[in-house]
Amino acid sequence: MFETLEIERVGPVATLWMNRPALFNAFNEQLIADLSQACLMMDADPAVRVLVLAGRGRHFSAGADLNWMRRAGAASEADNLSDARRFARMLRSLSGLSKPTIARVQGAALGGGTGLAAACDMAVASSDAVFSTSEVRFGIIPAVISPYVLRAIGPRHALRYFQTGEKISAERALMIGLVSDVTPVDALDAGVAALIEPLLAGAPSAQAASKELIEPIKGRLIDDAIMEETARRIARQRATAEGRDGVAAFLDKRPPAWLVDQPGT
Repeated sequence: MFETLEIERVGPVATLWMNRPALFNAFNEQLIADLSQACLMMDADPAVRVLVLAGRGRHFSAGADLNWMRRAGAASEADNLSDARRFARMLRSLSGLSKPTIARVQGAALGGGTGLAAACDMAVASSDAVFSTSEVRFGIIPAVISPYVLRAIGPRHALRYFQTGEKISAERALMIGLVSDVTPVDALDAGVAALIEPLLAGAPSAQAASKELIEPIKGRLIDDAIMEETARRIARQRATAEGRDGVAAFLDKRPPAWLVDQPGT
């Protein structure tokens, strides 16, 4: 279905494999378009509970394709703006999925590859993974990926890495919040599976509501308005069929409906 992607389905887990291994899964117009469409498809599919983003071959994604960079360098500002908008929409589609997302990162995750990892809810990296916001070394800036990287590592670390373009080891990425876990190279899939298991135990609409909760709440004062908003959110969720069943299942010592009905389990 896609020129640059493969979709692997195992029960309720879908893995989007970027499939340009000879080019280290570097970005071009087609990969951006394919990722955008695939994210929308997976978000609309109720059978998908967890989305994993991965890269075929030795590297997760080495950033921008050289031919794409060459075309961008020769293009007008208006054409570059259209290109950047498509990239921005793709990242927002990935970040805005209503279900959990995990980046499975090995080898290089440079530039836009770092942005992809940061746009996912969680990232598991193998010990050989290397990240970088290296754009300044090409005379450009990590603008489109910046909301997601900044969300992951905070402004202080961003001030350093956006300006130096240094390479960030997997252990350093874990320390600054860019990744959730680091595994040995041969245990990367096991590390991803260890995150998937508790995610599948959660209630789908509650997970979507929890994900939606963070943006409007972060950084706000704990005042009457925030107390009212959070009270309304929990009341609304408790009144859903899923919320009622989850509480009843706990009290009755039985599995909730979303586990009983989960496809492939």
